Amino acid sequence: MDRLPPLTALRAFESAARHLSFARAAQELNVTPAALSFQIKSLEEHLGAPVFRRLNRAVELTEIGQLLAPGTSDGFQTLQSAWRAALRRVDSASLTVTAGPAFTAKWLAPRLFSFAQEHPEIELRFSASLRIVDFARDDVDLAIRFGQSVDASLYSKPIIDEWMAPMVTPDLAKKIKRPEDFLNLPLIGQGDISFLDPPVNWQSFLARAGVTEDVLPGPQFSQADHAIDAALAGGGAVLGRISLTEAHLKEGRLVMPLPLAVRSGGGYRLVCPKGGETRPQVAQFMDWVLRQTEGMDQLAHGLTFLDK
Repeated sequence: MDRLPPLTALRAFESAARHLSFARAAQELNVTPAALSFQIKSLEEHLGAPVFRRLNRAVELTEIGQLLAPGTSDGFQTLQSAWRAALRRVDSASLTVTAGPAFTAKWLAPRLFSFAQEHPEIELRFSASLRIVDFARDDVDLAIRFGQSVDASLYSKPIIDEWMAPMVTPDLAKKIKRPEDFLNLPLIGQGDISFLDPPVNWQSFLARAGVTEDVLPGPQFSQADHAIDAALAGGGAVLGRISLTEAHLKEGRLVMPLPLAVRSGGGYRLVCPKGGETRPQVAQFMDWVLRQTEGMDQLAHGLTFLDK
């Protein structure tokens, strides 16, 4: 018959098929193993065929179970996503934003008091992650993404054109008169800019600046914000990204001893599902972000960009 079995039976099957364990599925669904086995048996009776082979200490899907499992899993994920989307609409005073850890720490976090003062009615929730979110499945309203391409299926608004320049503390800047002088300082590396195309590092930057000597690598950090913190402590020179160093440059804690820079080829964007940009909380946050970026391009005045 075409009529679906009870939802509880399908849910029990989906969990057991995902775990390949009745015990773990029962634990996940907060039911007893006996109750879960009863639901599986009910589904098999409704279907007229077994969906599991019961082995000595395990279970495995039958051919029929393998046919049923993917669609059941997708169906419950779709249902869960729809439920989360509905909850976000009901809980309209909250806004969940995701951004990379370095951008969150260096650009967003220091500015959040300003947003809270403007919109005390909105509860902001942040997820600092480099993972590209799936808006259909993840509990996220808006993402701030760095990229060199645009996903045409999403709403996208550019906010920051990223560029990089050698930066040091004012004391270390006194030692820099020409590009070759950077070789006399520890050259701080950062692993999370390796995705740039073409890659930007001290070797490639100094080669563009005409330096022919070998570049000895300095301390390496997996995240750009940690590399910047090392430079702030006087630990050497860093290829600072403008998005992460703007405040430090304006405060004078970091300086660009030479007017040389390189474009990253990409930038930051506000990204959300199409239509989501019209939601009041999303629109208000996006407007605030755009106002926060005003004037950032002035820091590039007078620089020579060593782009190839």
